[in-house]
Amino acid sequence: MLGWIASNIGTFIICAVLIAIVSAIIVCMIRKKKQGRSVVCNCGNCKTCAMSGSCHNKISNMS
Repeated sequence: MLGWIASNIGTFIICAVLIAIVSAIIVCMIRKKKQGRSVVCNCGNCKTCAMSGSCHNKISNMS
């Protein structure tokens, strides 16, 4: 068992790094959403954006 773990340590390290990266991206997206910022749109001109109705709160669309 210990030999199997030792021979696959590189795979474990790569998986741990990938899980950390994906987790950081998800946390960043959740924080943006809680702050009311868009996760999808960064165009800056939301009046002409096709996604303006779905990427912002209705309150910010009325302004």
